[in-house]
Amino acid sequence: MQFKYQESSLLEQDLINKTASNLENYVETLHKVVEADNYNADESSINLPADENLFEEVMKLRNEKATSELKYIIDIGIGGSNLGTKAIYDALFGFFDLLEPDRFPKIIFADTTNPETLEKINTLLNTQLRSSDEVLINIISKSGGTSETISNAEIILKSLKEKFPDIHSRVVATTDEGSNLWHKADELNFAKLALPKTVGGRFSVFSAVGLFPLACCGIDIQKLRAGALRARQQSLALEVSENPALLSASVLYLQSQNGKNVNDNFFFNQELESVGKWYRQLMGESIGKEKDLKNKVVHTGITPTVSVGSTDLHSMAQLYIGGPKDKVTTFVYARTEAEAVNPDEMILSGLVEGIAGKSARQIMNAILEGTKKAYTNVEHPFMEVVLDEVTEYTIGEFLQFKMIEMMYLGKLFNVNTFDQPNVEDYKKETKKILNG
Repeated sequence: MQFKYQESSLLEQDLINKTASNLENYVETLHKVVEADNYNADESSINLPADENLFEEVMKLRNEKATSELKYIIDIGIGGSNLGTKAIYDALFGFFDLLEPDRFPKIIFADTTNPETLEKINTLLNTQLRSSDEVLINIISKSGGTSETISNAEIILKSLKEKFPDIHSRVVATTDEGSNLWHKADELNFAKLALPKTVGGRFSVFSAVGLFPLACCGIDIQKLRAGALRARQQSLALEVSENPALLSASVLYLQSQNGKNVNDNFFFNQELESVGKWYRQLMGESIGKEKDLKNKVVHTGITPTVSVGSTDLHSMAQLYIGGPKDKVTTFVYARTEAEAVNPDEMILSGLVEGIAGKSARQIMNAILEGTKKAYTNVEHPFMEVVLDEVTEYTIGEFLQFKMIEMMYLGKLFNVNTFDQPNVEDYKKETKKILNG
């Protein structure tokens, strides 16, 4: 993975270095968290990729539940219990599911209470499944009482139980040990996977939340973990110039102080769109805070957006290039070996110049370079993250890099990166309405 910023951030390097140097003590703190090798600190999620006991537990259950007949993994979660898993699955498999109808097992994400979606999931399962071994239900709720998750699980399990009386043997509950869901799983003979209590949902992708369903659908979670460990090593470097997470956080913070409070993450690989949605939650919940660490009302944050190249250049480029200068962009793209080439003798010859004999990758690269040039011309700051290719290793590397970036950014904003007090506001009001 390459991180580029020096010629395009529109910031003086001395200012970036000075800002980053303010976090020297925090970098040391993260080193101590790694050395402790436990889950006592808020930042303990950085220890997940190195947790061999976790890996062994996940693989043991995977070997029990991922039968050779398995066709569908129903992942029932929302927010942090869902977005990281979906980011990785979509990058490697999910974006192409419609083009590969015979590839199994597939993950279906039951992450909405939309009744039409739930009806279609139930119809699919009831018409396509011949035995309970073809389905695996994964219920994920850290608290064990997430309204949307429990409701969706109830609706799907009721439908399946009518067809497969033994369906309880095909259910896994992933939750905090001792939660209400944990105890209910014991009562109903569901399999269980525990989550570290200090690891919040948006930092949990390398816990059982992500590793178990991804392993069940054939993704190499060892490579995922290896990429994350590589990013952890780089993002804890004491030398600022060698620490991409520290540099990226410093650029984002400084540009926000310059009035650029929108961070557009522009992915030039369509299969990475869900990675952008994962990052949207990571930044939104971690940095968007009413109060700082001194309990002072600050209403601070950066608004994360997601764009896909080149699709969104045809819907948003006018705003991005000609509109308010309130954005800092992170271009994310991968080198790829896949080639689809225009013939030299084109069927639609004469309509567009310059594409005969060119590959789709060459055309996309030209569009990306043209976009960066257009941004440079109007003095829009941007950074770049270049992946060698889209694999388990590089995705693991990117996600860990961004999670540590967010820890640094929270320190620069002087907010609690790990809480989300205002998220509870809507949950409380929802429960009042449902119980009213």
